[in-house]
Amino acid sequence: MRYWAAAKAAAGTAEEPYAAATLAEALDAARAAHAANPEFARVLLRCSFLVDGDPVGTRDHGVVPLAEGGTVEVLPPFAGG
Repeated sequence: MRYWAAAKAAAGTAEEPYAAATLAEALDAARAAHAANPEFARVLLRCSFLVDGDPVGTRDHGVVPLAEGGTVEVLPPFAGG
């Protein structure tokens, strides 16, 4: 998982591996790993996600499959560009 901006700050890292079959599983594991920082979970509520470059949009995270070795981009709202 790659974290950007506020998600990166809340996670305390720019990247971390995931072992999950769906986006929902990966996000649940990330929330558990960062449970000591409640801001992380709050930031995730506002984020958009890309899975291997494709926008997740409004799809249920439980049906968004993740490939082994794939990339999940965690994008908080941001101004500009």
